[in-house]
Amino acid sequence: MTTLVGLDVAGRLVVVAGGGPVAARRGRALLADGAHVRFVAPWICEDVTDLLAGAADEESVMWVPRDVRPGDLRGAWLVHAATDDARANREVARWAAESRIWCVNAGEADAGTARTPATTRSGDVLVGVVTDTADGSVAADPRRVREVRDSVAEHLRSGARDQRRRRPGTGHVTLVGGGPGAVDLLTIRGRRALAEADVVVTDRLGPVGVLDELAPGVEVIDVGKTPGNHPVPQYEINAILVDHARRGRAVVRLKGGDPFVYGRGGEELVACREAGVSADVVPGVSSALSVPALAGIPLTHRGVVAAFHVVSGHAALGAAATTAVRDRSATLVVLMGVAALPRIVDELLDAGADPQTPVAVVENGSTPRQRLTRATIGTAVARAAAVGVGNPAVVVVGDVAAEEILEGASD
Repeated sequence: MTTLVGLDVAGRLVVVAGGGPVAARRGRALLADGAHVRFVAPWICEDVTDLLAGAADEESVMWVPRDVRPGDLRGAWLVHAATDDARANREVARWAAESRIWCVNAGEADAGTARTPATTRSGDVLVGVVTDTADGSVAADPRRVREVRDSVAEHLRSGARDQRRRRPGTGHVTLVGGGPGAVDLLTIRGRRALAEADVVVTDRLGPVGVLDELAPGVEVIDVGKTPGNHPVPQYEINAILVDHARRGRAVVRLKGGDPFVYGRGGEELVACREAGVSADVVPGVSSALSVPALAGIPLTHRGVVAAFHVVSGHAALGAAATTAVRDRSATLVVLMGVAALPRIVDELLDAGADPQTPVAVVENGSTPRQRLTRATIGTAVARAAAVGVGNPAVVVVGDVAAEEILEGASD
């Protein structure tokens, strides 16, 4: 029976006999785990040369330029026999066994005393797959192992199963950008973070449908804001994140779009760090870019415009944005701009923008309720009022918002 044991190689010597691509792959993985790697081979490939060149010091990785000898294994905790000679690999494995050192034979898994599993990682969960060949009834089958590994990896990445810790640990906050609203536009990393979460602090926007997929027992805290109504102020949201993390919980702050694009993610990250709470960020698909794209509006288009500005409707546009629209040198994208549309139009007209400049308003982007309304700067306010445009919506101003922009597009 083969027993799976996780070896801690950090700071420990591992000898790799061989200098080719296989040896390089094994060495790279070992270095990533913090091992001190000694290559023993008369020649080394370019990948091993790169590992040597990138080493922080000679202790972490070194090369002995000759054929491997029994004495090279002295002091090693683990040996990888990865030469291009099967007989030499078996010899190295024999030396290791005599010295009671675990050995992986890269060419013949059955001939070593250890095996390198096909691994996949999901957060802090590392899964390894091997075939049990100890009794000789089953031969090592790398292709089968990889296929099983890939199936497990796909299952873990989907975030469909509960991956929460079952024992107390250090609390952590993950700021997750959920994208514009559709659950399938949430990133794989973001979905995995939700599968590991004990607490989810959520807004009213973004992929709220994913909350129905959370495991029973996950605490969901709604801190969503609506225009003019902020029932949970930002300082309280910061305190909620810090408090739950200090209790040893895995906390996800689920936001629409991207946390750092008008999402106050920077403020929340600073609050966590100032409180001594570990925190990281999972970027999201920003509504500023994705919602126009889903409506068939390119923010840049060859021969039309090569730049764009993203602004918030809560503040004045500023000279750079109004000048860009006036000169038709950049597309203007306004988030949270429905209520401010009359002011936005006045600012653009006062700056000298052409009233015939196209405008598009995309409501509820990526959801079944997505709706596109087209107008011009001169007609935008009346048109929006006539059709009842409401939040959430993205406003696009510029020639790319014209209905015919993609007609007759060339390579």
